[in-house]
Amino acid sequence: MIRVELPGHLRTLAGVTGEVRVEVSGVATQRTVLDALEAAYPTLRGTIRDYGTQERRAFLRFFVCQEDWSQEPMDAPLPAAVAEGMEPFLVIGAVAGG
Repeated sequence: MIRVELPGHLRTLAGVTGEVRVEVSGVATQRTVLDALEAAYPTLRGTIRDYGTQERRAFLRFFVCQEDWSQEPMDAPLPAAVAEGMEPFLVIGAVAGG
């Protein structure tokens, strides 16, 4: 099971509180985690990734083991700590402004 932490607005949209868990078959990657998340919570489709391109939305970032993975290839294997459920896959709302 992969642990996923979502920002408050996406938790509200998905109708969940706190951390969620998704099952990923095969290698855990950003793509397989997001596919499983969107399958489990269909209201999140199009909010984290663009419907057409499947690219990450501009104001969201992905963190894995305290590292920003937002620019990493979507099919790169996630660290074992995330794949084994010891560390969460974080979806963070980016802070913008000035």
